[in-house]
Amino acid sequence: MIFRITGAALTAAMLLMTSGPATAAAVATASTAAIAEPDAEAPPAFIPADFDAPTLVETENFKLVPLGPELVDIDFAAYMSSIEHLQQTFTRSTGWPHKDISAADAMLDMETEQARFAKRESFAYAVLTPDGSRERGSLYVRPSSVDGHDAEVRLWVTKAEFDAGFDAELYAWASRWIESDWPFEKVAYPGRAIDWDSWDALVAASKAGEADQ
Repeated sequence: MIFRITGAALTAAMLLMTSGPATAAAVATASTAAIAEPDAEAPPAFIPADFDAPTLVETENFKLVPLGPELVDIDFAAYMSSIEHLQQTFTRSTGWPHKDISAADAMLDMETEQARFAKRESFAYAVLTPDGSRERGSLYVRPSSVDGHDAEVRLWVTKAEFDAGFDAELYAWASRWIESDWPFEKVAYPGRAIDWDSWDALVAASKAGEADQ
């Protein structure tokens, strides 16, 4: 590993040589982090610094807003109405949703998604009716867990909305929206554009590659 002495560290070193013990100790403590900096590049950000993720998208039949604590009640009502449906089509797991999710669990989930959005780590949206009174589903834009993709997008709708054909409508719309409004070149849609078996194999291969590094 290569280290470099920055301007701040060089100044600190000079002060250490010319000052008394008390001053020298204070300078040494304040500048420890500046003396040795690893010469390594930070990982690339998920989205460019000059890109602002949308916070409101309105269409004739629905609107998207970021998930957050103010939506906890209608979000909870939506996924709890469709537990078995979502376990089979979205998570493929009994881990979420399940009948024992508490109000505290639901709020923590909303706070977590809001924090990730604010930190630009991932972007979770509620898909609401135009008047905002009911949640029809959710859409998530996240870093890809598979090499070769800039992002992965997942979405779900309630069982009632699925039966009414809204799942296909939302997926078609989301594909166009991501392509036109987001700064990605290659996006994965697990369970849709990529079938689940193929996606699972890609995820396993990516994990194996990371373990070998």
